[in-house]
Amino acid sequence: MIDNSINKNIDRIAMRLKTIPETPGVYQHLDESGKVIYVGKARNLQRRVSSYFTHYDDKSAKIKMLVRNIYDIRITVVATEVDALLLENNLIKRYQPRYNSMLKDDKSYPYLCITDEDYPRLIFTRGHHVRGQYFGPYPNQRILRELQTIIRQLFTYRTCERKLKVDGSHPDERPCMKHQIGLCSAPCAGLQSYEDYMASIENIRRILKGDFGEILDEMKSRMLALADELRFEEAEVLKRKIQLLEEYQSRSAVVDSNVRDVDVFNIMSDDRYAYVNMMRIKNGNVIYSFSNEIRKQLDESDAEILATVIPTLHEQTQSTATEAVVPMAVDDIPEAYIKQNVNPKGDRRKLLELSMRNVSAYAQQCRHQRALVNPDEGTPTRRNEHLLERIQHALNLPTLPMNIECFDNSNIQGAYPVAAMVRFTGGKPNRKEYRKFNIKTVEGPDDYASMAEVIYRRYKRLHEENQPLPDLLVVDGGRGQMEVARQVIQDQLRLEIPIAGLAKDDRHRTSELLYGFPPAVVGLKPTDPLFHLLEQIQNEVHRFAITFHKDKRSRGTFRTQLTDIPGIGPKTARDLLLRFGSVKQIKSLTLDDLIQAIGKAKGTEVYNYLQADV
Repeated sequence: MIDNSINKNIDRIAMRLKTIPETPGVYQHLDESGKVIYVGKARNLQRRVSSYFTHYDDKSAKIKMLVRNIYDIRITVVATEVDALLLENNLIKRYQPRYNSMLKDDKSYPYLCITDEDYPRLIFTRGHHVRGQYFGPYPNQRILRELQTIIRQLFTYRTCERKLKVDGSHPDERPCMKHQIGLCSAPCAGLQSYEDYMASIENIRRILKGDFGEILDEMKSRMLALADELRFEEAEVLKRKIQLLEEYQSRSAVVDSNVRDVDVFNIMSDDRYAYVNMMRIKNGNVIYSFSNEIRKQLDESDAEILATVIPTLHEQTQSTATEAVVPMAVDDIPEAYIKQNVNPKGDRRKLLELSMRNVSAYAQQCRHQRALVNPDEGTPTRRNEHLLERIQHALNLPTLPMNIECFDNSNIQGAYPVAAMVRFTGGKPNRKEYRKFNIKTVEGPDDYASMAEVIYRRYKRLHEENQPLPDLLVVDGGRGQMEVARQVIQDQLRLEIPIAGLAKDDRHRTSELLYGFPPAVVGLKPTDPLFHLLEQIQNEVHRFAITFHKDKRSRGTFRTQLTDIPGIGPKTARDLLLRFGSVKQIKSLTLDDLIQAIGKAKGTEVYNYLQADV
């Protein structure tokens, strides 16, 4: 549990946590002003909400910021996970919390709306300011206008804003020009019955939903009936409409018609934004394809973002699909809400690939637009390019260090030794290229040997598989670690990879950039943006290594000399080793030092036990 130094309200929050039940529900984090700053759902409210206030050091910077600003917690218990999902979606739309990732405001996207009137109209609109049934959003106005034109050629409907009533109180209205050119059957003048008008509106609704089959069957039956009655001119008009609808259907059909009612989602992301695409498929036809950009708020994973996007778009598009084709499993979407089809085959695989092409093109478009508006943005950013150029110049590197890899070790007194590597591409974390290593050949707490093992394994494999090597290798350590890396890379593997080191001061803060053999200090001020980038790389690899070590340690049995002391459990032993480094160092402490660290009773036990063992 965090302390008052992180959140001054933690004592009151801790009392609140004790009252939260272990049931499905929705929770809201509020700040001191009472404003909702985050909304989430959970299968187990107690477990999920409590997790924000434990293992604080393992949290991302943005989650730490959220935790520091929580003043109160509000919960709503619901019956099922589906209820929690729907309630979360509604609350996010209502409060628009600061730390929730949300789709762009839909007010800018075009829709078609069948208005809620006695004689409905089909209108173009942006946002939801008119009462009626909405279809969309559509990716752009051109596609929507094309669809509207096709519908206009197939069916007549009114566009005027006259207040028509079903009771027939408007028989004396004079038809407008739209009637003269055949675009409206003039129900305002009593020239079209209410039943006939509503049949046209229902057909329009079915086309917008993608139900082409039934309409075509009805139109073909009607055409044959007209021909049998020798009404050939009317039959010819209907034949042209059938051809028009079939042509539109063939253009939108991408897979077999057996794919009846499916939603397809795909996503790609970088460290700041996520880009999602949704395709509605009805009877093998793409009814529409819609892409949106999301600004990440809490470093969410792709699956976490999809957990928010899927119910939002499902509701926004009034989808009737019970199956969602997705690129990965989304744990927070219960099967009772929508069935997930992960890693599909056949036609569904083609749809997922088509969705990825759409989202990839959309992401490129968004990045280009941001670069035009803000020249400092891009991939990589101009700012990061400048920093990488400075690294290249300062270290006299042969190429721009677009790919930088950094290693770090983690163990407690040699127990559960692991190592980790992170890669930064274009000055940004490339999390798909992060790697974890279990130490296989080293016994005991030997950081140099552990570093040598993982560097050898990493670059031997890249070299054998003919994969590109990094432009710069950074080791989390000083001259000793750099020399170990040099021996492995140059002497053993005969490779050419520039090597730098990041040394820390006695307060465990990044203090120096080292380069060359023998290593020399590259002068950087702590306020220099380049220094901050290198510090970010070092902090990230340290976080990644520590997290991996804790995961491995939690799966094993923690035992040390300290746990043999009566009254000293694994938690106290870990705390002592993490704070002082080793049992040998703990033996050198005074009684007062131990009492200050773990209290009088435990401190005395540890001191007496270790001193008796000297």
